[in-house]
Amino acid sequence: MTTPSNLRALIAEDEPILAAALKQSLQRLWPELQIIASVDNGQAVVEQTLRQRPDILFLDIKMPGKTGLEAAQELAEEWPDNEAFPLIVFVTAYDEYAVNAFEHAAADYVLKPISDARLGKTITRLQQRLQQNDDSNSALERLIGQLNNMQPKSSTEPLTMIRAAVGNQIRMIPINEVIYFEASDKYINVVTADSESLIRTSLKDLLQQIDGRQFWQVHRGTVVNHQFIQMAIRDESGKLSLKLRGRSEALAVSRVFAHLFRQM
Repeated sequence: MTTPSNLRALIAEDEPILAAALKQSLQRLWPELQIIASVDNGQAVVEQTLRQRPDILFLDIKMPGKTGLEAAQELAEEWPDNEAFPLIVFVTAYDEYAVNAFEHAAADYVLKPISDARLGKTITRLQQRLQQNDDSNSALERLIGQLNNMQPKSSTEPLTMIRAAVGNQIRMIPINEVIYFEASDKYINVVTADSESLIRTSLKDLLQQIDGRQFWQVHRGTVVNHQFIQMAIRDESGKLSLKLRGRSEALAVSRVFAHLFRQM
């Protein structure tokens, strides 16, 4: 982390007027903070953050390409283990219920439209955390876990059967036989003990249709049926992987989801 007099921030906001207003407010309320970039979509957030290594991210929750949460997840998985993760401030129009969750999360938030009074409180909190030298990597894990619980859930019954195309046939796969799902481009690989089949959907849409109590996301592109997890293995560098019943390969667990396998 850089010194307090040389802090750098990146703004991610797809509405140009709001992005400009936030930048102006930050320059007025925290003149020492350097705004190094302003981007308008989730993919650019990931690319610019990995390239420029800011100390603070102001992330709009809803952006084209990737949401602020999805961008944070991807950054957490790609971020070097030996570097502190940026502090995050979510810029949000969430309702009061969601805001209450942010009050106890490991990041701050500002509501649209952004007021100087609220932004001033956020700046004070950020400065305190920087002075305390908080473990931002652990904080990020807590944050993502909490925000995942805030995501809207489907009101329909979870899927009981997966319909997957195999050549010119449609294979019916009982959901309880699926060991894990793995995203690949515009498709998802459905893996069972004896087969692999592709379905054309996004992981985001699939997560809305399956039972989250049975299927755990363990990586940005991987969701595993926890009933098939035999053990979690930590290597010398601290990285986790899963050994599964019925499969020989190991599944990597990103640090965002490592909390799922902490000792009870």
